[in-house]
Amino acid sequence: MSSAGSQLLSQTSFPAPGTAVELAVSGGPDSLGLLLLALEHGLSVRVAHVDHHARPTSSEEAEYLRGICEQLGVPIVIYDVTVELGANFEERARLERRRVLSQEALTGHTMDDVAETIVLNMLRGAGSTGLSPMINDPTKPLAGVRRADLHAYVAQSPYKPIIDPSNADLNYRRNEVRHTLLPHMNEVAQRDVVPILYRQATVLFEEREWLDLLFPEDSSLSLEQADCRVLRDWPRARLRRWLRFQLATGDSFNRVPPTLDEVDRAIEVINGEFIATELSGGRRLARKDQALYWG
Repeated sequence: MSSAGSQLLSQTSFPAPGTAVELAVSGGPDSLGLLLLALEHGLSVRVAHVDHHARPTSSEEAEYLRGICEQLGVPIVIYDVTVELGANFEERARLERRRVLSQEALTGHTMDDVAETIVLNMLRGAGSTGLSPMINDPTKPLAGVRRADLHAYVAQSPYKPIIDPSNADLNYRRNEVRHTLLPHMNEVAQRDVVPILYRQATVLFEEREWLDLLFPEDSSLSLEQADCRVLRDWPRARLRRWLRFQLATGDSFNRVPPTLDEVDRAIEVINGEFIATELSGGRRLARKDQALYWG
């Protein structure tokens, strides 16, 4: 094992050596670093690559990555999808990747990605879940690794990563956070804020776990089973937390929480101030007597 690989592996959360894993690999330096580190760790690796056909060279890049996998003796599956360029391209491409990839596929997100996601979620408005993303997520084994260290590790290898020019395009909000906002925050704080944001996320995640332990019954109480008379006696923070889970849309792999306004309107229904309220996705939450139901 290389000394650089050994140092980075001490910061990862890979499963035990010998474990069979699927890696989502674009061929960029982050995901190529994920592949090389997973092999150094002794995992049984299968690579999954999604070709979005967003660039004229995307098919060539897929074949280039296939060549790297052949050199490494790693099987690869290439998924062909089409994501049209335009508004919300990054989000639509992400959803398409999630559609074709295994939910257990490991990704190359680093500590810097965690910090960027926290800032993006802050700009949208987020609760404790949005401010502690990717923490203790088994699909994010590199969340404790700095991007620069990972890139330096890849640069020492015989394999050249694929460079996606869109990562420098400031029309994408994440890139603007990466290249403009976070560096400015570093200047204002006179220190590197990425580890600070990561530590904050870790603390918030641990507090979320503690709340789950305090009220284990909340996760099993469905909206239809709840009695509004009981819910009204809960502290507002507990009730809001329960409603954020109950009113979320999507599946466990792509769960979208309700807005704070939606949660507050739902509390007004529980308190008897209104009989019903409209929610996103054409849904309607209503109360009859002391029971809640989807109207």
